[in-house]
Amino acid sequence: MYRHVRELQFTSKPEKPDALFAMKFQEILGGQFGEMTVMMQYLWQGWSCRVPGKYKDMIMDIGTEEIGHVEMLTVMLARLLEGAPGETTEKAAAANPVLAAVLGGQNPQHAIVSGGNAMPTNSQGVPWNTGYIVASGNLLTDFRSNAAAEGQSRLMTSRIANMTDDRGVKDMLAFNLARDTYHQQQWLLGIEQLQMDGFTDGVIEHSNGEWENADAAHVFYTSTPGSRAGEGLWATSNSLIDGQPFRTEPLEPLTDDTGLLPPPDPKQFVTYDGSQGPAKPGDARGAYAQGAQNVVGKLKDALTPDN
Repeated sequence: MYRHVRELQFTSKPEKPDALFAMKFQEILGGQFGEMTVMMQYLWQGWSCRVPGKYKDMIMDIGTEEIGHVEMLTVMLARLLEGAPGETTEKAAAANPVLAAVLGGQNPQHAIVSGGNAMPTNSQGVPWNTGYIVASGNLLTDFRSNAAAEGQSRLMTSRIANMTDDRGVKDMLAFNLARDTYHQQQWLLGIEQLQMDGFTDGVIEHSNGEWENADAAHVFYTSTPGSRAGEGLWATSNSLIDGQPFRTEPLEPLTDDTGLLPPPDPKQFVTYDGSQGPAKPGDARGAYAQGAQNVVGKLKDALTPDN
């Protein structure tokens, strides 16, 4: 359950409208690394968190704060769009080609679609989408994604801040920059807390590490002749998992598998030269039969005692 108060977290008042800047400003609202992304990312992680107590509460607290940040930005955008384009603006543009060219940089959807309000899009009008968010259910990997998201968000906010001299806009962005600075630290310290509390025994995700290809986990492969990449710590130091040394090798095939594909279903009309034998027709019954065969095979494996 959420509660809403009328007051914004921070003042969102530009000194004057600026429709052209509003188009740019959309990026830090509805872009891939905008406030809508971190808001939904944190809320989804919080709703999905299976660790009640400080972790779930922390994720929900920051997610809820980000709802407020989205509101601040939508208010700022509406105020930047005030009076644009109105009848007076259109007449002025008609009499002044330079002004018309400047106004031509405005996002027309602000006037046509949203009626002078913010939109859930990036600066090019591309709609925000849920593919931007990361919510894996694993707090270690999620916290790392969150720190990166805050870093990207802060970088874009910093760039946007350099595109205006409006004191009101800059004051709000100075607050947002500070919150992004804190939030980056919050997620990195959250990773330390996970280690202290025993939820992870390392600094990277390595589930099923006991049966991964251990040798491949210690190699830096280089594919560039004369590459100096092997001089870096990623190639000269030791593994963060087991302390074993890294090494550098040229990128070469480790198999004789050339990736030849099986013959296609002739009903799919795939271009095929016959080199893999005759094409084999398939249907839904074949898929079901294969599925049943797989289940039977697993049952046999489970019932067969180890030798």
